[in-house]
Amino acid sequence: MKVSSRTILITGGSKGIGFALAKEFHKLQNKVIICGRNMEQLEKAKNKLGDIEIIQCDLSKDSDLLDLVDKVRTSYGDLSLLINNAGVQLCYDFTEVNIESALEKIDWELKINLNSLIKLNLLLLPLLQKSSSGGIVNISSGLAIVPKKSAPVYCASKAAVHIFSQALRYQVEDQYTNISVFEAMIPLVETDMTKGRGRGKISPEQVVKEIVHAIVKNRFEIYVGKAKLLVWINRFFPGIAKKIMRDI
Repeated sequence: MKVSSRTILITGGSKGIGFALAKEFHKLQNKVIICGRNMEQLEKAKNKLGDIEIIQCDLSKDSDLLDLVDKVRTSYGDLSLLINNAGVQLCYDFTEVNIESALEKIDWELKINLNSLIKLNLLLLPLLQKSSSGGIVNISSGLAIVPKKSAPVYCASKAAVHIFSQALRYQVEDQYTNISVFEAMIPLVETDMTKGRGRGKISPEQVVKEIVHAIVKNRFEIYVGKAKLLVWINRFFPGIAKKIMRDI
């Protein structure tokens, strides 16, 4: 797939992996649109990158989702690539947590990590269909394959993104031959979300380098960094994979 001279929407694009994606695709001469909850962070990203477009949007709210889609449809009707990058990870133990607060956390985490991703795929598919070569990139995680103990809802949401991406790819293959559905399974990355968690992190820039290379090569399931090794270990030595991932 071509990765230049396109119009690209990146959710969660003001920092971390999203910002690194925006920076790389901007460098490749694309029209880049990023969205996020924090307007100050969005403006900082725009000041660093220059001529990108920013849209404030809380993906946990359906009204904001619909407004985002309306703005993209109205102002950027030539959208050709959607990158669902936004995500949050909350760590808590179901055996000890306060139930009332946990119910709110579960709902919020699933809305951002899973519900909004599915809804944006649905709502923007008609727009992507108009492109001669449209694409969707759903960012998931190696935790979709082998979970860790501390973040059960996050792991569940990424496993759901993995299966959803496969099923959507089947539908698109049958109906829209001009649209490709990619999924990027990433390892532990050095971002604000992972501060104080785990070791052996890779940089957002390395993640983006591998994702862009795979898109160019039309590799629809993208295993980034150590996620490749994790999949291999889990296939042949699932017990070892569980021990490695359980308490990271």
